[in-house]
Amino acid sequence: MNKLTTYVALLRGINVGGNTLISMAELKACFERLGYTDVRTYINSGNIIFRTTSADPRLLEAKIEKALNAAFSYPVVTVVRSFSEIQKLMTQVPKSWHTEKDQKCNVIFLRHTIDNPSILEGLNPKPDIEELHYHPGVLFWSAKTSDLTKSNMIKLSSKSVYREMTIRIFNTLRKVYAMMEEVNGN
Repeated sequence: MNKLTTYVALLRGINVGGNTLISMAELKACFERLGYTDVRTYINSGNIIFRTTSADPRLLEAKIEKALNAAFSYPVVTVVRSFSEIQKLMTQVPKSWHTEKDQKCNVIFLRHTIDNPSILEGLNPKPDIEELHYHPGVLFWSAKTSDLTKSNMIKLSSKSVYREMTIRIFNTLRKVYAMMEEVNGN
């Protein structure tokens, strides 16, 4: 019997600003129809934890995107990460994120098409206002809440690479990781 692997699918841009509306119950049912087990959703922004015997996140992304397009009649960009990838990612989170209270901290998940340190070129964070670090698969971005409107990352949505990423606040990632641990039996 093949070993089950725990994954999270991070859907880009669903249930944001009244657009691309998908209920979590419908989303869960869609994943179950794909044959995935232990399917759980977390908040309406498209975080789905599931298990499968598949060992290829890129194939999972393609399969999920095709199923979501068929079920909901619009394309939904999907980033899939395994439990081990999220576990490693949690060790790379800047230490200050665990203690700072007046800081906005985002994990920007990169699709494999743009996952390269060169992604930093042209983003031009303002060193006195924000921090931006590349780690394989993600960008860690943070800024003081009082300086958010001065950040250069506000301009990220105007860049072509923006369509190939999905963003989660650090607290969401922590919760998703805890749910993945639970599903994984840790």
